Amino acid sequence: MKALAFLTERLIARAEAQGDLRGLEGEGKPLPPAEGGAYVDPIESAGFRMMAREGALPPEVVLAKQAAALREELKATEGEAERRALMTRLADIEMRRAMRMEARRRGR
Repeated sequence: MKALAFLTERLIARAEAQGDLRGLEGEGKPLPPAEGGAYVDPIESAGFRMMAREGALPPEVVLAKQAAALREELKATEGEAERRALMTRLADIEMRRAMRMEARRRGR
């Protein structure tokens, strides 16, 4: 892993020296908040953003979007049976997302 970090730092330093990192969108602005909460590695978060721009999202992000949509739907739902069904679906999605994030954290 140290070799990868070294190589990454070297490539970034080279790009900086050549001016390849100037004039990029968002230059000088803070990074957007990390998707997935406080426990997402900033490097993974940056990778997720790049993947999203290209239309390829990791399963954790897809599940987070599904959960957010279900929460919004839940706010607008009044019937008890419908709310219970939505909460069951939301719990399932949140559990699958947590399992994927834990597996990623452990390096699997």
